[in-house]
Amino acid sequence: MLGILLQAGGGSAMTGNLVLIGGIIVIFYFFMIRPQQKKQKDQKKFLEEIKKGDMAVTTGGIHGKVAAIDDDTVLLEVDRGTKIKVEKGSISLEASKKYAEKKM
Repeated sequence: MLGILLQAGGGSAMTGNLVLIGGIIVIFYFFMIRPQQKKQKDQKKFLEEIKKGDMAVTTGGIHGKVAAIDDDTVLLEVDRGTKIKVEKGSISLEASKKYAEKKM
């Protein structure tokens, strides 16, 4: 009889804990995972749409103008006559936007 009472009382506490944990997971998804997925999607779209003549900044902080684009690499002109080849994935969307806004 005591076992049945303990199970009945413990069940409601367990349900409350599960609801709390479920709520934390939902909040974590909307504040952490979803924005990160959106950011990755925007970065991928930016890299697909980059073209010759665009201003770009790498994640390492190198500023330049896109001179040529291959499949996985970009040729950046960092000064007159000075060009460097970088991986396409190393170009930062956020830094490139800030750099382009400063230039305007």
